[in-house]
Amino acid sequence: RSFYDGLPFHRIVPGFIVQSGDPKGTGWGGPGYAIPCEVYPSSFRRGTVGMARAGDPNSADSQFFINFAPYPSLNGNYTVIGHVVSGMEYVDQIKRGEPPANPDKIVKMQVAADAERMEQMKAAE
Repeated sequence: RSFYDGLPFHRIVPGFIVQSGDPKGTGWGGPGYAIPCEVYPSSFRRGTVGMARAGDPNSADSQFFINFAPYPSLNGNYTVIGHVVSGMEYVDQIKRGEPPANPDKIVKMQVAADAERMEQMKAAE
């Protein structure tokens, strides 16, 4: 629904994570609702996409992060929502900083299943 399109990567910690999803671009904004934490056996490795949150496990909202490297202390404490299957070399190139002086931005984000569904709908027309 284009929520993430144009949002900056506001937190980039080398060797740890890159974070985005804040409509304010500061790390302190969100959509106005929280998402309950869903933890299952998974490991945070390079390319894992997880829901960012505050101290309360049920405080995640629109913010997410991508791991640059394995980070076992996140295991069992954060919701995994996906994994980068290709293009991690582009994630590695995102400008560093908390926040970066001139942050890189998400051009367009979409869920693979939604993109496939749209293609099927267009083909059926």
